[in-house]
Amino acid sequence: MARPIRVAAAGDVHCDDVNRDEIERAFVRIEGTVDAILLAGDLTTYGELEQAELLAEIVRPLETPVFAVLGNHDWHCREVPQLVVVLEEGGIRMIDRRHAVLQLDGTSLGVAGAKGFVGGFPDATLPDFGEPLLRDVYAETTAEVKALDAGLAAIEGCDHRIALLHYAPTETTLEGEPRGIWAFLGSDRLAAPILEHHPDVVLHGHAHVGAFQGAVGDVPVYNVAVPSLARDFFVFELDGGSVSVA
Repeated sequence: MARPIRVAAAGDVHCDDVNRDEIERAFVRIEGTVDAILLAGDLTTYGELEQAELLAEIVRPLETPVFAVLGNHDWHCREVPQLVVVLEEGGIRMIDRRHAVLQLDGTSLGVAGAKGFVGGFPDATLPDFGEPLLRDVYAETTAEVKALDAGLAAIEGCDHRIALLHYAPTETTLEGEPRGIWAFLGSDRLAAPILEHHPDVVLHGHAHVGAFQGAVGDVPVYNVAVPSLARDFFVFELDGGSVSVA
């Protein structure tokens, strides 16, 4: 019988030389209390390699497995390939457009990862039409949706299943954000694979002042953005398909 698992999640830690010590203290406090740590993008402030090195330095001594996707901040300096190498050398398993399976005492945890992208929500959605640049945006979101679908399909046999994103797949976790920027905070196109594969929970970041809890259909969605770790990680317990905030 599958045992319950505990995961700690945080998005938008924005690691740099200003908050490095604060972030390290947060990781030290969570180490040994959960089965896995999930980072929902914006791992760095500006996507600089030096900032990635700081986070890698913090994570390297940990024994708790750490999984992550990138966020928009991590793309800013256009150094993503080098950034990923630095983070993975520090022990962070990057799962952008991929998935990972963790075995825990005979119980399996599957995590499907994707950054996600923009596109908006009902009544304000970007169509696949018009200028090539806008159609490129639509195509980028399509690629993220397809990757999330493939990742969720790959972990369907796991005892516990999590979708890890940066951008929001639902407007229910955007309440509190200015409505004028919702189209830049996510896309409900990301909801389609979630409804299809029905993971236990979806975790995302990016919405710094959005609502903590929402849903895609009956799948719970949590916004785990914690800018500069103004609070420590959110901790979730998964048990038999149910999810609770620890």
